[in-house]
Amino acid sequence: MANSDTTAQQARGLLARRHQGILSTMSQTMTGYPFGSVVTFAADRDNRPLILISTIAEHTRNIKADQRVSLTLTEGGDDSQAEARLTIVGIANAVPEAESEDAAARYYRRFPHAAGYHRAHDFSFYRIEPLRGRYIGGFGSIHWIETEALSLSNPFSETDEAGMIDHMNRDHADAMLAYCKLFGIEIGKEPPRMSAIDSEGFDLMLGHRLARIAFDAPAQTPVEVRKAMVALVQRARVGGLV
Repeated sequence: MANSDTTAQQARGLLARRHQGILSTMSQTMTGYPFGSVVTFAADRDNRPLILISTIAEHTRNIKADQRVSLTLTEGGDDSQAEARLTIVGIANAVPEAESEDAAARYYRRFPHAAGYHRAHDFSFYRIEPLRGRYIGGFGSIHWIETEALSLSNPFSETDEAGMIDHMNRDHADAMLAYCKLFGIEIGKEPPRMSAIDSEGFDLMLGHRLARIAFDAPAQTPVEVRKAMVALVQRARVGGLV
């Protein structure tokens, strides 16, 4: 049975809102048993999770012997059984050298403190190729999500996305503050910094915290992105928040 567009969008939304999960690999030390570890991740241009892992880590040793993995994400509320969660089942592969620059740029925009890990501590980028996703939206809302519905490609080129992000971070800090006020996002000590844009929304980092803001309608061009962001600022102004 085909996944409904709404369910797939909800699953992608959860993936977009989270930047940490439980990576399960096939243990080489305890043969036949799964091994779980906490990892941070960012999405690549095809919405596949990118992880940066050390050669000496247990999960890396496991992946090199058996590439079958799963990544489990939860909404992070007080009652994990009542909150949405998503498990991505797939294959972990090292990111090819030709794609490593884009992978690094996307990952370090989200986690700037991790820059240089792969050189200083023998870290490497791996990508999880989803085979299927298991999404639980709450009690009685349980679905398998097929790969094509989960891995929605980013319509913007590496150059276009980076240009939009740089422009917002350089010239529109006030707009990002307005977005946070509009959606009730606690700003804290560090101002918001944009880290990613795709057709369904954009990411703001506030220190180590991720805030995901969705567009009202999909944006397929930089012009549509600009219109969507201007509309959000106008909503904030109408509400007296700026």
